[in-house]
Amino acid sequence: MHMASTKSTVDHLRNIALFSECSTKELGLVVKNSSERVLKAGTIIMDQGQAGREAYVILEGSATVKRNGKKIASAKAGSVIGELSLLDQGPRTAAVIADTDVRLLVISERALKNAIENIPVISRKLLKALATRVRELDRAHFG
Repeated sequence: MHMASTKSTVDHLRNIALFSECSTKELGLVVKNSSERVLKAGTIIMDQGQAGREAYVILEGSATVKRNGKKIASAKAGSVIGELSLLDQGPRTAAVIADTDVRLLVISERALKNAIENIPVISRKLLKALATRVRELDRAHFG
């Protein structure tokens, strides 16, 4: 990957909540261990029940998140998807299907683990995101 694309990817990541407080050097670390992928509209990015080996950041485009065939959310540019499976080695909890052509940053398990170990702000944000998710599920369930 040449420098220009790394820089533009780093700039993209800076606009994403999970990465917004990272230094340029830290973001460079994440990007260095990641790759970009472009997928056509209609492609299944992630399938429910699969083992997950990668997390994704949507850089451009949008996707639909489905659980048991029902739409539960939309994932737009800036969304981070698939990180749960990397944290606990569990199966994918939902399927994600590209609505439009999407450009993704693919973050390998190793890259995410590296980021969690070396970039404290990422661990904090992931924990906060997980806590928010748990509260939302809790509210949906118990009111």
